[in-house]
Amino acid sequence: MRGLRRVTGVLAGAAALALVPGTATAAPGDGADLGFDVSYPQCDTPLPAGHGFGIVGVNGGVATTINPCLADQLRWAQRASGDVAEHPGLQVYVNTANPGQFEDEISTWPRSGTSPYGECAGDVDLACSYVYGQTRASVDIHGFLLPTAAQAGVPVVPADLVWWLDVETMNTWQSGSAAALAANRATLEGMADYLGSTGAEVGLYSTGQQWQQIVGLVPPSSPLYELDSWLAGAQSRTEAAVHCGDAPLTAGGDVVLSQYVVERDGRLLDHDLPC
Repeated sequence: MRGLRRVTGVLAGAAALALVPGTATAAPGDGADLGFDVSYPQCDTPLPAGHGFGIVGVNGGVATTINPCLADQLRWAQRASGDVAEHPGLQVYVNTANPGQFEDEISTWPRSGTSPYGECAGDVDLACSYVYGQTRASVDIHGFLLPTAAQAGVPVVPADLVWWLDVETMNTWQSGSAAALAANRATLEGMADYLGSTGAEVGLYSTGQQWQQIVGLVPPSSPLYELDSWLAGAQSRTEAAVHCGDAPLTAGGDVVLSQYVVERDGRLLDHDLPC
């Protein structure tokens, strides 16, 4: 995912890989108990076969753009075995941001809307931050995912997916105060509430350090509090297994996935270990 690492996409395993357009043939057992996450950096590069599940980035690196290879990657994820317990074969992640401090320079900041924090009137406050998150989630579903899935011939029901909120410092966030962290949290709450209202499962992706820098402590009253965590930062399967024992991003959730990055022949691919 953008910011934590750049990836280009080829399965690393103990055996050699035979690469064909769109897929990589894995040695028996490679990836069967794992997932892989892919997005725009993997455009036009081989993707692993024999994967237990695939997590596809909906966006093109920032929250307002679409992954140009979304159709192909949805078809790839659809071919996952789905045999990993509690991890559906096709999952998605979405970029997140709160650009409110630049609201005079962008066209996507809301001017109206209702939120648990009151009415949005175009200000840089909790209410408009929440509405911004709602809007981004709505566009992710109705503007990006569903039209592309239909084009790709992949039957997708938003409620049947796991939606991961990708929270990274490389995207645009409010900063410099406790109020800024609260506004960032409100944006994620708006996204989580909108996605959850479809019946979908929602989770959080980040590192502990980046989460604290962007969001900080999440109170029990927040809809983020009980969401499960997908932790980044490991460089091997062994290290990823250790991170499964780390604290979740929010105290009410569990760590359910640990990401690690493997390089082969100068290429990197994100592996996702169930915890």
